[in-house]
Amino acid sequence: MLTVCGSNPNGFAALGLVVSAIAFLFAVAVVGAAARRLPQASTVVYGGTAAACALIALWAAVGLAGGGPDAALVLPVGLPWIQAHLRADALSAVFLIVVNLGGITASLFGWGYERAHHESHGGSQDGPVLPLYPLFLAGMNMVLIAADAFTFLLSWEFMSLASWLLVLSTHRDPDTPKAARLYIIMASFGTACLLLAFGVLATAHGDYSFAAIRAHAPEAGAAALVVVLILLGAGSKAGLVPLHVWLPLAHPAAPSHVSALMSGVMTKVAVYAMIRVLFDLLGEPEWWWGGVTMGFGALTAVMGVLYALMQDDVKRLLAYSTVENIGAIVIALGLALVFKAAHTPVIAALALAAALLHVVNHSLFKSLLFFAAGAMLTATGSRDLNRLGGLIHRMPTTAVLALIGAAAISALPPLNGFVGEWLLFQAILNAPALSEWSLKIEIAVVGAALALATALAGACFVRLYSIAFLGRPRSRAAAEAVEVGRAMRLGMAVPAVLCVVLGVLPTPLIRLFEPALRLLVEAGPFDGRAYQPWFWLAPTSAIGNSYNGLIMLVVIALLSVVLVLGIHRKASDRVRWSIPWGCGFDGPDPAAVTQYSASSFGQPIRRAFGSTVFRARDHVDMPAPGDTRPARLSVTWTDPAWAVVVEPLAGAVGWLAEKANRLQFLTIRRYLTLMFLALVVLLVMVAVTQR
Repeated sequence: MLTVCGSNPNGFAALGLVVSAIAFLFAVAVVGAAARRLPQASTVVYGGTAAACALIALWAAVGLAGGGPDAALVLPVGLPWIQAHLRADALSAVFLIVVNLGGITASLFGWGYERAHHESHGGSQDGPVLPLYPLFLAGMNMVLIAADAFTFLLSWEFMSLASWLLVLSTHRDPDTPKAARLYIIMASFGTACLLLAFGVLATAHGDYSFAAIRAHAPEAGAAALVVVLILLGAGSKAGLVPLHVWLPLAHPAAPSHVSALMSGVMTKVAVYAMIRVLFDLLGEPEWWWGGVTMGFGALTAVMGVLYALMQDDVKRLLAYSTVENIGAIVIALGLALVFKAAHTPVIAALALAAALLHVVNHSLFKSLLFFAAGAMLTATGSRDLNRLGGLIHRMPTTAVLALIGAAAISALPPLNGFVGEWLLFQAILNAPALSEWSLKIEIAVVGAALALATALAGACFVRLYSIAFLGRPRSRAAAEAVEVGRAMRLGMAVPAVLCVVLGVLPTPLIRLFEPALRLLVEAGPFDGRAYQPWFWLAPTSAIGNSYNGLIMLVVIALLSVVLVLGIHRKASDRVRWSIPWGCGFDGPDPAAVTQYSASSFGQPIRRAFGSTVFRARDHVDMPAPGDTRPARLSVTWTDPAWAVVVEPLAGAVGWLAEKANRLQFLTIRRYLTLMFLALVVLLVMVAVTQR
């Protein structure tokens, strides 16, 4: 029997529309599996997926514009005594827009990406991807509308397995099996932590629906355990340090449009899980929840950007950059928890609005940059920065769009990345409103760490863009590159345009967040102020700052025009000859080898930060006089998380597996004895918990 409930059961608010769109994604997956070798299969799969995502995103946007949707369904599936509870509220709607907007742009780019590989390789290269791609998006959407622990965990695991199989679609790459194996281990660890967290939340009443959990807030000790488990479980999927180790391996291994979804969208589903539990299901927060969360976020932001600065693989650099941006989002969530616990809901709403804005922004510019990486890979066959260069002449459209993405992620005005960072710093600067001196000091340190991460992110993407697109080609493939097709360029253009629009006019989007903010912190970021125009961002703040993207855009444009005119008027047109700088080489050598490389560009920062944190070392092989071998420079570094977390755990798992292997050789009598003892232990546990 199907049960429908909700306060606004009109056509847009009916959750059945979203469920039908998700069911359509499953149908598209079946078509993709049956016809994946046909030339038209990619058109059907990517077109159908984009249509379903557009429908869900439109439903969510209209629901938010109307004050926030509140529709629910109870489906007669799942465990007999639980069923499947589905619900979409304002928080779900925000993330439904993020997930499905990413699905639309990834589908458009993926269609062109598959066609390019089909034409260049004489056959479909995305065959294994076609049936899994819509399933991945269906799984993420199911997580967002799940309203009980069983449905949530089932959808979460479905999302993880679909993305794992998408990573394995490039199994011919020798690095893929290792990446996929580590990903499935970390995904299983995260699911186990979430399972334990929901078990603790439902222990007191035995009801796994979110409504029942919300009505029975756990005691302080149980709540503390849930906070730790949710940071471990959802944090491992989002990429919090030191649980990030799978991300830079798995994200680059997948096809580029899938990498964009995993990095720009799937990590936001993990952020949704954090918000749902910490702000909604756990009840009134304690101040230390936010302190711990901010600490993890600051560590993640700084370490993530340092990791990125030492990468020469474009997609791995972007994956590590995602770690840094997730750190910024988690800092904002920690601030919101702190201010909510301090009973300053308006500033809590400001911090949470900064988190949601950065969620949207990162999904846009990170998808754009992964698409640009896919375009470079399609045109040159390489992801190595040291084999690129000069692509601005061969791929001008991609170069312009990638420049927008690089500037946005570097938080340059007037793009959306700047607005998100600006709003987050507004929340940080309100720390004097707190009474706890320990929190004031921590927030000051976290603010400094965030400023450092932002500056290093700028250096990181100057390095990426200049090495890949400027200078001379460093390989024949880069010199012979051609611009990618229209579909791929359009897939990049949509998020690029949105990066500009949301940077210039962020206020309408933030006002769209208001129903979710009032649901979670019972306030909005504009409370206490008179109505502000749609082009002016002036949130409630103790320091009273404001932002006008239109004015900033006009000022930057005018200054640019004045600068160009001044240079052309004042510069001499007389031809002057001089020997160009040869990067330390004697004489004007036009060879590409005389340019700065990716390694040399990052060497100062690598030596300043990485020599101690990552044990980064430069190894120079300099031949003796008379030896005709070329000199070689190699760089080695170590991720501390591998030494501190992964290797000890891997050793422990190996030891346990070796010991458990003896169970294969027991007699029947000993097997029966073990089963009897296990039954006794379970009965004792039940007896204890039922007291």
